[in-house]
Amino acid sequence: MVKISSAIYEFLKVYVPEEDILLNEPMSRHTTFRVGGEAQYLVKVSNGEQLRKIIPYLREVETPYFVLGNGSNLLVGDKGYEGVILQIGNKMSHIQIEGSLVRTGAGALLTQVAKCAMENGLTGLEFASGIPGTIGGGVVMNAGAYEGEMAQVVEQVSVISEQGEILVLDKDTMEFGYRTSAIKKRPFIVLEVVLRLEQGNKGEIRAKMEELTRRRREKQPLEYASAGSTFKRPEGYFAGKLIMDAGLRGYSIGDARVSEKHCGFVINTGNATAADVAEVIREVQERVKEKFDVTLETEVIFLGDF
Repeated sequence: MVKISSAIYEFLKVYVPEEDILLNEPMSRHTTFRVGGEAQYLVKVSNGEQLRKIIPYLREVETPYFVLGNGSNLLVGDKGYEGVILQIGNKMSHIQIEGSLVRTGAGALLTQVAKCAMENGLTGLEFASGIPGTIGGGVVMNAGAYEGEMAQVVEQVSVISEQGEILVLDKDTMEFGYRTSAIKKRPFIVLEVVLRLEQGNKGEIRAKMEELTRRRREKQPLEYASAGSTFKRPEGYFAGKLIMDAGLRGYSIGDARVSEKHCGFVINTGNATAADVAEVIREVQERVKEKFDVTLETEVIFLGDF
C-alpha cells in the first residue's frame, strides 16, 4: 500500500486531537462483519467544523476519503483502504427532545435514539430499535424494518457538502426511496437529523419494541457477525427465499456462510476474511441470476482492496 504524505497527518493534527487520529487502523475493529484490513488513517470526528476544514483539503490534495458510521453496512477488503476514514460516531451522538421532535447527532445509534424516544413517550421509531447502524447512515440509506422506514419520521437533515458548506434538507428534498435518498446520490455528509414523532403510551411503545426484538432474535442470526441483511429486496421477490430456493442455505467459503436461519444474511462464523465474504456474495448473486433470472443487489458497500 502506498503511504499517504505525512503532510496530511500534520494538517489533521491542526484540527483534530492527536488521540483521535489512528494510523494503520484495522477496520475489523470498526465493522459489524468484523473483517477488513488497515485504513491508513482513521479520524474520529467530533463536529462539523472539523469536517468543514478536512473535506475541502482532502479533495484539494486528491486523497480519497470515506465516511464511516457504525460500520454495519460495510465490507472492507483484506488489503485495507488507501485513504482517510472519517468516523462519525459517539463524539457526534447528542440526542435532544423538543416536544414531538427528536434532534440527534449523526453518530447516535438508531437503537439509542429509539430507546430515548420510548423513554419520552414518543412513538414512530420502534421499527429502528434493532437496526445496528447510526442515525446518519440510516437516513442516507432510508433504513427500515417491519413496515417502518426513516422516510416516515425524518423532518429535516443537516449536511455538509464537499466544499464545506452546511445545508439543511427538508423531508421532501431528501428524495427518499427504497434503501436510497438524495444524500446517497450526492457527496453530502450528514451532521444532524431532526425526527418528527408522535405522543404515545410509554408502556405500549416498550412492548412493541420488545416484540420486534423477539421476532429479530427468532428469525435473524444475531449471534454471528454480519452486516445485517446482505441484499436489497428485489421487486416482487424476497431475497432470502430466492437464495434458499437456489440451494444455497448454509453455503460457505472459509468461515463466511449463508445463514441457515435467514438466507438473506451472509455471516462470519469465526475467522472469515473479506475475500471469503465477497466470494460468497458473488456466488449467491450468480446462482440466483442463473436459476431465477433475478439480479440481487447488495445493501453492503464494498470498500478498499480485496
